[in-house]
Amino acid sequence: MINTTAFTTPCWRNAFSCLWVRLALVLLGMAFVAHTSAAEGIQVKSAELKLNNDAYELNAEIAISLSKNLEDALKKGLVLHFQTEFELSRLRSWWFNESVTEASRASILSYHLLLRRYYLETNYQLKTYDTLNEALAALGHIEGWPVAERKLLKPKQPYKGELRLRLNVSQLPKPLQINALSGVKWEAEGEWYQWTFEP
Repeated sequence: MINTTAFTTPCWRNAFSCLWVRLALVLLGMAFVAHTSAAEGIQVKSAELKLNNDAYELNAEIAISLSKNLEDALKKGLVLHFQTEFELSRLRSWWFNESVTEASRASILSYHLLLRRYYLETNYQLKTYDTLNEALAALGHIEGWPVAERKLLKPKQPYKGELRLRLNVSQLPKPLQINALSGVKWEAEGEWYQWTFEP
């Protein structure tokens, strides 16, 4: 009777290759998720304050892309309420920054099923658009918004402006609010955009 014994040795080179392949797949997946999140969100591209007579006015450009859930719900009659928020503070190296002023304004985006047009209301001004992209571009375009009185800012002092645009989830129907809190993609909120300047 002949006994045969099989000996196996781990192939470290193959294991090392497999490890790199798995790592590459993980990184690729993370990049895809990051790209998807960036494509379905809100991002401030630029912002500045311009003095006009006795008030500083805000000019800004914000890129907005809605998730598939929000687009579908909008076309089915859901009204979306957005909030634009601005904060201004004076920088101080020896203490906490000094809050100077805050401003916010509401915008309402809706879709008319019969006319097949998008309606955007901001500061009680109503405009209509043929496409969603046009409506979102108008929502993200801020020009000449008075946010601070001239007397509030001191010359040659450093200041920090902060701006963001977000979907007001509290204005959604209650079932959608619950879904938003549980992680379903009904929310749309941009990060705070910050910049510094001197009057």
